[in-house]
Amino acid sequence: MSVVLPAYNEEATIESTVHTTLETLETFLPSDAFEVIVAEDGCDDRTPEIADRLAEEDERVRHFHSDERLGRGGALERAFGAAEGETLAYFDTDLATDMRHLEELIESVRSGEYDVVTGSRWIEGREADRPPKRGIPSKGYNWLVRTFLRSSLRDHQCGFKAFDREALFELIEDVHDRHWFWDTELLVKAQSKGFRVKEFPVDWEPKGDTKVDLVRDIFGMGSQVLRTWWEMAVRPRVNRRVGIVAGTILSLVAIFLMAFYYLEWETVLEHMSAADPVLVGASALVYLLSWPVRGVRYRDILETIGIRGDVTFLTGAIFISQTGNLVFPARLGDGVRAYVMKARRRVPYPSGFASLAIERVFDLLTIAGLAGAVMLALVASGNAGDVATALAGGALPQEYANYRSAARYASYVAAGVGIAALALVAAIFLSARSDRDLVGQLIGRLSDDSYAILVVGVLRSFVTDVQAVAKDVRAFVVVGSSSLLVWTLDVVTAMVVMVAVGIDLPLALFVTVGFFAVSVGNLAKVLPLSPGGIGLYEGAFTALVVGLAPGISIELAIAAAVVDHAVKNVVTIVGGAASMVTLNVSLTEAVKEGADAKESFDTANR
Repeated sequence: MSVVLPAYNEEATIESTVHTTLETLETFLPSDAFEVIVAEDGCDDRTPEIADRLAEEDERVRHFHSDERLGRGGALERAFGAAEGETLAYFDTDLATDMRHLEELIESVRSGEYDVVTGSRWIEGREADRPPKRGIPSKGYNWLVRTFLRSSLRDHQCGFKAFDREALFELIEDVHDRHWFWDTELLVKAQSKGFRVKEFPVDWEPKGDTKVDLVRDIFGMGSQVLRTWWEMAVRPRVNRRVGIVAGTILSLVAIFLMAFYYLEWETVLEHMSAADPVLVGASALVYLLSWPVRGVRYRDILETIGIRGDVTFLTGAIFISQTGNLVFPARLGDGVRAYVMKARRRVPYPSGFASLAIERVFDLLTIAGLAGAVMLALVASGNAGDVATALAGGALPQEYANYRSAARYASYVAAGVGIAALALVAAIFLSARSDRDLVGQLIGRLSDDSYAILVVGVLRSFVTDVQAVAKDVRAFVVVGSSSLLVWTLDVVTAMVVMVAVGIDLPLALFVTVGFFAVSVGNLAKVLPLSPGGIGLYEGAFTALVVGLAPGISIELAIAAAVVDHAVKNVVTIVGGAASMVTLNVSLTEAVKEGADAKESFDTANR
């Protein structure tokens, strides 16, 4: 028999609790048939020293110390894993539950009658003095668990439980929480899996103040209830096909709602219907041509870092990741592509994120280069004043304040991104020519533990892959050329749309305005301040077209911006949906797994 006492800063009570536990166990068990384990969870008081002394004084007492907080569930799992008993139990070290119930708790499992046993402060026959500060939140929490998780128990958080060893370790494999929700999740899943669970009334009296933070832990456990409900009630009914369909519908609905939220819906409907449908269709075909080029470019990047891939698969992976970027915030689509490459082609996450970083650098460098080149040409031709006015949104009347602000924002971002892209390329070239292990040296100064070594390995792999392209001049030129073609096709798409809505300009001015407006508009989307950059792109595009092309009405410019962005988003969504079906990838699953991978990788970088 093993009893675990989870302890966090219990210097005032741990010694008396251990002695009381030993004395109570001796009343119904042979003195050599049990052990008491102090699962000390990152204490910063004298609890570790006291527990060490108790273990030295009595061989039936063991102490497990942790330098860092594992959480109550984490500390219990660690101690149970090292326990020697076939029957395992734990209770709170404040001994709020009357110890006369300990024999019933343990014997209910030792007898083989039950697999899991828990005390209860909320069923008939108990005596429990629960002040409102504890009682009201406890009742509400237990009601949530019974309602959402279909539990038949009345009290899930009573710190007085026992388990059959084999049953416990089967359950632990499916328990994800490591803190206060641990025992609730264990009890709920024990019932759902058909284990024999007993709840019996106990006398309970609070000792001292609770360590539960009402804001942090109650709301935190509420989110865990929802997570467990999703896992047990929803996820089993969602197969990959359902996930693909749901992801596609979610994408389409998100685009629809984004358009209506960030743009005036009357303008969207009016100018979408006024555009020439044949030319709009032609613009979609032009934009579609850029996607195989993206696949070829990604293949060239991967080959430079020693990974082979076919263009069709890579194009599909890009479609799926861009769909994720369009629908979800914070560019989660980047993590989606890393996940797809890992799941389908076994590309390690560091290499997956490195290839994405390389692609992003070339994208930003190309867009900023196009915008900068056209701006210099306009300035050289004596149109510096028009450029400044257009970038500030000065050509738009005050009632279009959102477009004016988008233009100003775009000009700031364009300048910042251009400078950052050039600086980043210079840094990559310089680091590529250095044989020094700068990553290892930097992190080595901070720490030399095993985790630091792991981080060094991840970052070294990432940096090595990025530098591989910088070292290979041919690869740099090839990838740069395909990037130029990708974004030229993007501009041509917008120019076809401009013709479709009725914008008529001299050819030279038409090309100049088209390249500048689209490039700066794309730069406005670099920071994901709105889903898919909707609103930012249209504002910058409209302000620049009106400011640089005299005689073009605001309505026509808005029409071109809206239809252009809509065409590109629809092509992306349709291509993403087709790729999800073809590659058998669920967008919702990929976003979750990709976000976890991205978070882990970002943490390692930090």
